[in-house]
Order: sequence, then C-alpha cells, then structure tokens
Amino acid sequence: MSKYRFQPDYAIPPGETLQEELACRGMTQAELADRTGMAKKTINEIIKGKAPITPDTALKLEHVFGLPAHFWNMLEQNYQETKARLAEQDRLKADLDWLRRFPVGEMIKLGWLRRCQDKVEQLQELLTFFGIASVGLWETVWENHQTAYRQSQRVTAHREAISAWLRQGELEGQQLDCAPYREIHFRKSLKLIRELTLETPDVFVPQLIALCAKAGVAVVFVPELPHTGISGATRWLNKEKALIQLSLRYKSNDHLWFTFFHEAGHILKHGKDVFLEINGKGLDGDKEAEADQFACDELIPPTRWREFLATFDQSMAAVCMFAEQIGIAPGIVVGRLQHDNIWSYKYGNKLKVRLTWIQSDEAAAA
Repeated sequence: MSKYRFQPDYAIPPGETLQEELACRGMTQAELADRTGMAKKTINEIIKGKAPITPDTALKLEHVFGLPAHFWNMLEQNYQETKARLAEQDRLKADLDWLRRFPVGEMIKLGWLRRCQDKVEQLQELLTFFGIASVGLWETVWENHQTAYRQSQRVTAHREAISAWLRQGELEGQQLDCAPYREIHFRKSLKLIRELTLETPDVFVPQLIALCAKAGVAVVFVPELPHTGISGATRWLNKEKALIQLSLRYKSNDHLWFTFFHEAGHILKHGKDVFLEINGKGLDGDKEAEADQFACDELIPPTRWREFLATFDQSMAAVCMFAEQIGIAPGIVVGRLQHDNIWSYKYGNKLKVRLTWIQSDEAAAA
C-alpha cells in the first residue's frame, strides 16, 4: 500500500456535475424542475452549491438521468467531507505550536507516527494517535485520565512526552488478548514469573506477557521518550484488564524486574488509580513504599534475606551462591545490596545484565 494519500485542496460541489448532465442532454434548469417536481430556485441553488442534494433529490435525479441515487449521494457526501476537512485544516494551522510540544521526530523513528511532509497533516496524524478530534480536547483527556500525574508536585518531566508514552502503551495494551482479571491467577503467575529472572529477554519477554495475559494483566514494553524519565506505569484499561507498561529506562535486569514487581504490587494492593514511576519516584509516598516492599519481598523472601546478611562476607561469590539458592538472577541481589546501602552503586555491577532495545525493521523504515 502506498504511503502517499491524495486529498484535494479544493471542494467541488455536486451541482457542477448536475450542470454538466443538463448540458449534455440540452436540458434547461426549468425543464429539470418540471421533470422532478422541484422548485426552479432549488435546482439553481444546488447548481451553485448553495443547497445540498438530499437523498430524496438523489432519487428524483436517478429517475431523470438514469444515474443511480448513490452516485448523487456520494458526490454530496464527498463535497461536504472535503469542505469540512479544508475548514479543519484552516483551524489546525493556528494550532501548529501544539505540535512542537511533542517529540514527534522520536515518535516517527519508533514507528508510532507516520512521517508527513505537511505540518498540518502531521498535526492530524498526532490527533489520530491520541484518538482526539481537536487540540483543545487533549487537555481534557489528559487531565481526566491521568489524575495521578496531575496531582504530583515533584515531576518536572514534560507532560506532553509522558502522555505520548502512556498513549502508546495504551494502544499496545488494547491489542493484547487477555483473560478477565483475577487476583488469584495473577498472584500465582508472579511465582512463575520470578523464575524468569534467570532467562534472557528472548525467553522471558514472551513468557512474561503470556503469563500475565492469562491473569488479566497486559504487559507492554515501550521505549522511553526524551523528557519523560519514566521506568514504569500501572493503570486499568477497563474493569477487567490492567496494564503494566515498562520502559527499560535503566537498562539493567535488576531495575527491570524490580519495576515489574513494583507495578504488580500496585495492581494487587492499590485499586485502579494511575501510578507512574518518574525518575525513580512514585507519586504517593505510602503506596509507593508498599509497592517497593512488595517487590523486595517477592524477589527475595525477607527471611532468606536476613539469613544471607547475617553471614554475608561481602564477596561476589557469596552473592552468586545466594542467588542460585533462591533461584533468581545475581544482578537482582546486587541491586538490593545497593538499594539498602550495603554496597556502593559502583560495586558489583558486572553481575547485572544489560538490556538494550532492538529496533524493528518496521520502525526503522518509518
């Protein structure tokens, strides 16, 4: 399919076609009025584009000219649609500053948007991405659906970029087939997901997504946009489908798994609010602390952690042995040691696994 779409910058009223048909038949407007039973003034206004061709008029023209009613109706529909589109383009020219507030170039590179040469067309593409009819409605939708973000006083990231990242996650999440959410199934899936920390991304990503989908939770991996600083987000797409959105912001396996279990904690403990993890900080102190603790305890059982620390000799060998005993990746243990200020954030990182995005051919060609 061609990526170029022809849209005329002019609107042709169906009256022009009607006038051509009259000329071809040597018929006057007065004679047409007699044959259709319509007023001469109405015929003249249709020809001048001042009056529309109604379905009733289309049927009358079908009888007179032998051209089907849907032909005349389609002419009228195309004319009205083109007029509305041209009027919209005039309005959108005044909104081009809004377009500049979004990381459009990066969104195009990622394949989220189609590249358009015309700025107004690019703005229309962005509106379609957000699923809104006008620029003014973005504020309404954003404010109404992302209340947790709005309430934060600490966030300095660009809300336009954040909204684009969240919208992409929403679109991808909607495409995932999920069973209705069941808490008991989700809790069981987390036990199996924990074992995936030992696997490589090509193994754990599809299994993680599949296990969560069976429990009613859509998991999507969405690359971070500039000026967002988001590592993860949790929200509900509907009453039976939750969404966990991950960005791989910190690009190490300990951060990825901690973020996932943190977001899972929000789903299990905090109802259907929106939760964003921006620059390593959540939006609600108590709930974020609960989600943090949930992640810590799910990844490393508290009793096992205390036993390990009681005999820990500060060696990486001990970390690897402990990780093997409890069945998780060593990098997660390193991350916990760093988080608890037992190790410096500069120490032990060679036990972590670095994760990178592989750009798809489709996105690369966008």
